[in-house]
Amino acid sequence: MSGQASTPVPANVTRTLARYVVNAQPGDLPAPVREHAVRTFLNWLGCAVGSCRHEAVDIAIKALSPFIGPAQASVLGRGERVDVINAALFNGISSHVFDFDDTHLKTVIHPAGPVASAILALAEYRPVSGADFVHALALGVEVECRIGNAVYPDHYHVGWHITGSAGVFGAAAAVGKLLGLDEQQMVWALGIASSQPVGMREQFGTMTKSFHPGRAAQNGLTAALLASQGYTSSQQGIEAKRGWANVTSTKQDYSEITEGLGERHESALNSFKPFACGIVIHPAIDGAIQLRNEYGLSADKIASVQLRVHPLVLELTGKRTPKVGLEGKFSVFHSVAVAIIDGRAGENQYSDAAVLDPATIKLRDSVDAVIDEALEPDQVHIAITLTDGSVVEKFIEHAIGSKDHPMTNDDLAAKFTDLVVPVLGEARTAQLLAACWGLEQAPDLAEVAKLACPA
Repeated sequence: MSGQASTPVPANVTRTLARYVVNAQPGDLPAPVREHAVRTFLNWLGCAVGSCRHEAVDIAIKALSPFIGPAQASVLGRGERVDVINAALFNGISSHVFDFDDTHLKTVIHPAGPVASAILALAEYRPVSGADFVHALALGVEVECRIGNAVYPDHYHVGWHITGSAGVFGAAAAVGKLLGLDEQQMVWALGIASSQPVGMREQFGTMTKSFHPGRAAQNGLTAALLASQGYTSSQQGIEAKRGWANVTSTKQDYSEITEGLGERHESALNSFKPFACGIVIHPAIDGAIQLRNEYGLSADKIASVQLRVHPLVLELTGKRTPKVGLEGKFSVFHSVAVAIIDGRAGENQYSDAAVLDPATIKLRDSVDAVIDEALEPDQVHIAITLTDGSVVEKFIEHAIGSKDHPMTNDDLAAKFTDLVVPVLGEARTAQLLAACWGLEQAPDLAEVAKLACPA
């Protein structure tokens, strides 16, 4: 025995959170928070539909098709209808595989994937109004981001993919809200969720990264359904000595979960990506595109590119020689190269062909990056040395897409249209976009889901 006193278990963290979710009313949310939830859904849906034909989605459906249950919910953007549990999985995968989805910058959680995938699948099985849907989405995002705050960054640094490991709580809370769980049932739902964290950062650059939000959606949905029928769990699934927070992290700040509930809204801090890659690369892409456009740069004019970056950039996106498109999304070197060559970093810039393109590889090899501990995550310093010896440089204080330089509604609409038109065509995309902006007034979310599939 060391003689050290054990740290007392904080009281009622799980129950306090459950009580808040159960008692929350749609009218309690300020209008800007509800509006941001609508933006979150629109962005998520565009990503889910836009990537519905990705190989990862095809493989997942093919692998599980012999075991799929009754046709209860849509695989967005496609013709298949599957059971609710598998719809949550497939749409969660689809929404994340482009790495173009939303991000809570304080924790790098992608909040909508687990939550929206679960509750939209449920909403196709039993009627849910737009107002109730938006409220449940906001609550689910709030829950997962607060829990993420309580353990970040230690939880993330040890190797958990926090979207999957914390996202399961958001899905459970949101589904539980739509099911009308009482306080005890919601405690059980969060407790069951606490036993189902999913996702390791080792999988970044592979299809399995997108499996994480899909499985988190599926697991959270299952947790709430079980709890609704009286399936019990620990009363302190989050905070107990051997509960989720202590098992998965060396840091716990439970005040992040319980303080200011209903007053401080983490869901309103969600941000949206202008580029289809890991968000820590966005400042470098932003800077590269700005310099390209300001000075009319082309690859043949560039001798080298030097970046000063936040430490997470090389930790998460330091792949020097990506071999497939998914790996390119985690290469700051590839991303800067395509940003200079194409002036953008959309999904086309992260195809398998793009990462193997000789011109891109040549420019990529001239890009170098060093860590600057003084920089914030949404900052970068980029210096480009030209073949004539001159240098052009730029400091990005707040990258586009960050909370200080957010995407506008017009930006989001343009992103949505670019993603969805190739799948659904212009007319249906315009209908779906209008339905998303009017989400709170929708009488039944199943009608929105129908619009998100081919006619």
